[in-house]
This record gives sequence, C-alpha cells and structure tokens, in this order.
Amino acid sequence: MSIPTTRFGNTGLQVSRLTLGTMTFGLQTDEATSHRILDKATAAGINLIDTADVYPLGGNFETVGKTEEIVGRWLKGKRDQFIVATKAVGKTGPKPWDQGASRKHLVEAAEASLKRLGTDYIDLYQLHSDDANTPLDETIAALDDLVRSGKVRYIGVSNFLAYRLARALGKQDARRLARFVSVQPRYSLLFREIERELLPLAQEEGLAVIPYNPLAGGLLTGKHKPGAPTEGTRFTLGSAAGRYQERYWHEREFQTVTALQAASADAGVSLTTAALAWVLSNPAITSPLIGASRPEQLDETLAAASYTLDPALKARFDEITAEYRHGDAAR
Repeated sequence: MSIPTTRFGNTGLQVSRLTLGTMTFGLQTDEATSHRILDKATAAGINLIDTADVYPLGGNFETVGKTEEIVGRWLKGKRDQFIVATKAVGKTGPKPWDQGASRKHLVEAAEASLKRLGTDYIDLYQLHSDDANTPLDETIAALDDLVRSGKVRYIGVSNFLAYRLARALGKQDARRLARFVSVQPRYSLLFREIERELLPLAQEEGLAVIPYNPLAGGLLTGKHKPGAPTEGTRFTLGSAAGRYQERYWHEREFQTVTALQAASADAGVSLTTAALAWVLSNPAITSPLIGASRPEQLDETLAAASYTLDPALKARFDEITAEYRHGDAAR
C-alpha cells in the first residue's frame, strides 16, 4: 500500500492524502504502542503527522505536552522525512496567560512545542481554536514573526467559523503578513455543516483542508452500540469524553449509522473505509486525520486512500445524512 500525495492548498508542499492524528498517544495508548502506530502509518506512506500542545486531553496540566514528547522521541533521527503539524491556544498551565492567541502565549507555546518535539522548526503551526478575547491583529502579527524567525514554516487554523477565517485572511493580505494556508475543521457523514460556508471559502482562498473526526470519534466504524459508552474509548477517557458524547452519542446518530452500515454492506465495503472515502471524495478535502489506539485499527482507514467510492454509494450516503448538513436544529 502506498498512499498518494497531493498539493497542500496553494503552497508548493506535497502531503499524503491521509494525516495521522495523535490525540490518543499517552492516554489511550502507551508510548510503545504509539510508536508502532506511527511506524505502520508512515510505512504506508503517511508523511503528515498532526498533534497539539494540550494532547492528550487528560484533564490536568500534568499530561500537557505528553503527546508531543512521544512524537518527538519517535522523530529522532528522521525529522526531515515528515511534515509535523501542531497546535496552540488551549490551556497549558495555571496562569491566566497560559492559553489563548495572545503574542505572549503563542510565542511561549511555540518554544515549548519545539522543545518537546525535539526540533528547531514546526512545519505547520495552527491555532487550535478561535480566541475572541485577543484581537486578530495581535494574533496574526505574532504568527508572522514566528514564520519570519524560521521557527514555523506555515500557519493554519482549526475550529474557526468561516467569517472569522475570512476576516483574518483579509487582514493578513492587507498587512502583507504570513497567510493561513490551511483549516482543520470537524467533518464527517455525521457533521456536514462546513459544506455550507467553510469549505467554499477554503476552495476560493486556496486553503488546504485537513478535517478531524472523519469517523465521528469512532461511531462510524459501527463498533459502538446504544447505551453506555464503551470504556477505554474517547467517549469515556479524558477531558474530551463529555464533548464526544454530546456530539455523537444520540439515538438519531445510531439510527443513521445503522442505515449507513446497510448501504456499505450492499456495496461490499466496510463502513469505516467507505465513510472515510466519502470524506476524501469531496474536492475541497486535502488530507483527513485518522487515528488509532492500536496499529491494526489502521487497516480499514488506510484502505480508504486507494478505495474509489462508487457514485451510487456516495449518493446514498449523501441522502441518508442530508440532515447533518443543516445543523442540529432537530435537537
């Protein structure tokens, strides 16, 4: 298996059509297992590795940076073979300025990530979320300085509304500052709202799109059943467990998954592979994030990179999940 590469937005960078997400490292998976997951993913051709300074989301400051450290130790001796992306803005300490998109926090957070990753540059530095308490002008100027210093190659955002991203891009262009080249939104068959505004903006502005949760936290694998969430999964572990339950653990989502399983079974393909292939079939998508808590879980997701989604199956998936394109008005 060899995962193809694609252009990263309007940049000259070539990245794999799948990105390895690492949020499970250090919480669901120990270091040895995490390294085996990295080995398997990169052997298949993945060259883009995504992490964040607050991973794993364990709910206390003692775990902050643990994932970056695990990735950094694995990267030793082979840093130049991979594109490394990380994120900042989340709360990393007890002080009031240990979070957000202020100049002080972003510069200090970047330095800390560089140390934990064991590198002198970050390929893609992303704002993990929008910080309404910090002026965009302050944030984009600080990021521009990080790019000009050589510590950061490219910059991007995650969890931004389309209008806020558009404002930031306009300000960067007007001031001739380093421009955001990518966006990392939530996107799957169970969350399609970004098709309305964010994805058209990304296409018009030439932004790479590297969506997270393409399998809805694992719900689209079909392994979860209604009732109490399975122990040891992201629906029960760490500070993000409640968020994942709120996003996906509802009767209508399980009903939708059942319908999607039937459709994929009729087509002779696993729902895991087909659901990820559906994300990849959108021309706005660059490289979805895949994750795992065990290396063997990567088999069906890696297969999606070479699987051609039948137009009839795509149409059926689109029809089954149409309500998720227009928000959560039903709840």
